[in-house]
Amino acid sequence: MKTLRFRLPDLPQVRQFVEEEARGAGMPEDAIPDFVIAVNEIATNAVTHGTSDGRVRLWVDGGEIVVEVHDDGTWKPGPMPGSVGGMGLWVARMLALDLSLRVGDHGSTVVMRFPGKG
Repeated sequence: MKTLRFRLPDLPQVRQFVEEEARGAGMPEDAIPDFVIAVNEIATNAVTHGTSDGRVRLWVDGGEIVVEVHDDGTWKPGPMPGSVGGMGLWVARMLALDLSLRVGDHGSTVVMRFPGKG
């Protein structure tokens, strides 16, 4: 399991980290851009709606790539009525095989699953 801690200015490194890890895990090249977009959306939420720092972990499970993004905040999912933006969680849900969100006293955690080896 690989882990990267990040803050808002580190989002380019988050994208590079997950791209390299996905490629190393055998994700098909044509699936990597959508994977990176989904992770970037959730990582951005973590450091803009949660707390100033977050953590992304990535591992392979049963042929799927699993990504977990965690922050210590309690951001609320989904756009507010009339808002511009706020679609990151929705975008990530559309790109992932599965997405779960846990919000509680110990922060917010999003876990996404993606197809692994092609």
